[in-house]
Amino acid sequence: MLFQQIAMSVAAEGEEHELAPLWAEPWVFGAVIFGILLVLMFITLSYSNLGNRHSITEEHADPHRQHPNKHDHGQGH
Repeated sequence: MLFQQIAMSVAAEGEEHELAPLWAEPWVFGAVIFGILLVLMFITLSYSNLGNRHSITEEHADPHRQHPNKHDHGQGH
């Protein structure tokens, strides 16, 4: 059945099809998508300084953690 549908679509490629009507000019779609992406970019950039809110503190190496930090270079022993 799938092969029959593929064969019908390949056979119908030569025929002219009428395009579906758009409810706005084509440039409007691009402008709206561009505006949405700009808003998402500004939202993303607003979170870029979250790491600068507090001063950096050293994490102590706790040997009793269930998943200990493997990158403490032996300071927890």
